[in-house]
Formats: sequence, structure tokens, C-alpha cells
Amino acid sequence: MIHVFELYIAGDTFVSRRARTNLAVACGQLLPGAHAIRVIDVVARPDLAEEAAVVVTPLVVSTGPGPALRVVGDFADVDRVIATLRPRLGHRTGVATHARELAPA
Repeated sequence: MIHVFELYIAGDTFVSRRARTNLAVACGQLLPGAHAIRVIDVVARPDLAEEAAVVVTPLVVSTGPGPALRVVGDFADVDRVIATLRPRLGHRTGVATHARELAPA
């Protein structure tokens, strides 16, 4: 089972790059091989930001499986990100699938 995350960022900034890297690290530790990250630049795609009701970036939205989850920040404290995600995702590890970053929207 692949857990899909949408990461909303605002341009190619230091904060956006840090959020992208830190989210990938957290997902890699929590869901090794069982996650995908779709990066959405709200500057390039304001329509998608509006559709998802994004009012602040960086923002990650867990789109499934499982309950919806929205977390704001650059995720600098990877341990805290993992502690936030773990109970909502059922903390599954060791799944034999491939982690990947989805093409930007």
C-alpha cells in the first residue's frame, strides 16, 4: 500500500527545498518504500492551491490511504513529523513497494 502525500510549496526557495527534503526523510523512515510525494508549486498552480484550500506553505496533505491529514511547516524537526504522522498512518514499515516522487503538478 502506497501512502500519497501532496506537498504544497511556494516557488523554489530555501524553505521549500528544506520542506521537500525533510518530508522525504521522514517518510523514508516511517514508510520505507511505501510512499509517494507529489510536489505542487502554488505559484505555478494557484488553481490547485485554491482547490485544496491551501492558505499557507509549506503544507503537506496526506491524500490516502487512511484519514486526511494536513501538516504545516518546513518539517525541520523530522522526529516530530514522524511522531505526528505515525498514529494516523498505522506505522507500517517494511512494505515491498517503491518510494517515488511524483511528477510536479
